Amino acid sequence: MILYPAIDLKDGQCVRLYKGAMDQATVFNDDPAAQARAFVAQGAEWLHLVDLNGAFAGAPVNAPAVEAILAAVDVPCQLGGGIRDMATIEHWLQKGLRRVILGTVAVENPDLVRQAAAAFPGQVAVGIDARDGRVATKGWATETDVNVTELARQFEDAGVAAIIYTDINRDGAMQGPNVAATAALAQATTIPVIASGGVSRLEDLIALRACGAPLDGAISGRALYDGKLDLAQALAALKG
Repeated sequence: MILYPAIDLKDGQCVRLYKGAMDQATVFNDDPAAQARAFVAQGAEWLHLVDLNGAFAGAPVNAPAVEAILAAVDVPCQLGGGIRDMATIEHWLQKGLRRVILGTVAVENPDLVRQAAAAFPGQVAVGIDARDGRVATKGWATETDVNVTELARQFEDAGVAAIIYTDINRDGAMQGPNVAATAALAQATTIPVIASGGVSRLEDLIALRACGAPLDGAISGRALYDGKLDLAQALAALKG
């Protein structure tokens, strides 16, 4: 199971939100590229990047910060936030991203997900962000009636590389991940699932690994910045 350190970008800075609220952002580093290098120095083999402003704007906003990260590290990076058309997908993959994450368009334009996954095998993931089992879009600001499992199953035959499943109520709250919901989703689809939201200590990662479903990985942010989760120790434990 891969551990993905998260670098969430708002106004060019590395931040963490509380339950997805943009007005509850804590700045942890004003140099995202330096933060990326620090994670890699501790052993990170992947990085998870989010353009928070882009998620609301519907187009890339923190492109300079993302490009600085890509230039600073040699590990694969995945990015979500504001990626809603084929031109933006192509742009980011050409810039060196290993994987783009499509969230809002997975609900609003699922055909684009299918086209992108076919055009760029292994490089397109679907981001499913949910409150109480229902998908939220546009930076988590818009609630929908779309069921998490039903959305995931739409892409069973599309060649999607992964599903990043975020429980919004757990994100940044340091309350632990929603292990049961994550496991249920992973058991309901053949697409690899990456857990996100609430991973705050080593025991959370161990619980996810032992959840009974074959998770591809887990994302952690605030716990790494707060020092509640030691990245090198966590990576060693997951490999062990």
